[in-house]
Amino acid sequence: MTYSALLPSFLIGAVASARSMTPMATIATVRLAGQRMPGRLFLLDHPVFKLGALAMGVGEVLGDKMKSAPDRTVFLGLLARVMSAGIAGAALAPRGQEKAGAAAAVGTAIPLAYATLAGRKRAMTAIGQTRSGLIEDALVAAACAGIVALAVKRGR
Repeated sequence: MTYSALLPSFLIGAVASARSMTPMATIATVRLAGQRMPGRLFLLDHPVFKLGALAMGVGEVLGDKMKSAPDRTVFLGLLARVMSAGIAGAALAPRGQEKAGAAAAVGTAIPLAYATLAGRKRAMTAIGQTRSGLIEDALVAAACAGIVALAVKRGR
């Protein structure tokens, strides 16, 4: 196993630190389009989970702009990041390295959740919650699309 083989898993963990559901929603979208993932998918090949991941991704993007949205570092926020990063990290890892991919993604997502929260709070002070959230959404969506595309290309 090389660390470069797990690069997409590490990167998807970084994305999950900012948006917990976006990694799974992106992978579900790619699977609905008929693309294969490098690693074995846990849950996300079941139609109910694919649609659920998409719905949770949309809900997270909308809910993040609400004044009552909790910090990403509360227990349930971190738990969502562990689950999402683990599932996505495994899916983006090479076959046979799914556990290492999950561990890489989770190990990246949790500490970075605190860093991305600090950055978001600074941005909210400077430009407001909605604008900072929209910018974060755009960055996360672009990063997620690029990471998943890289992993799919490498997995062929």
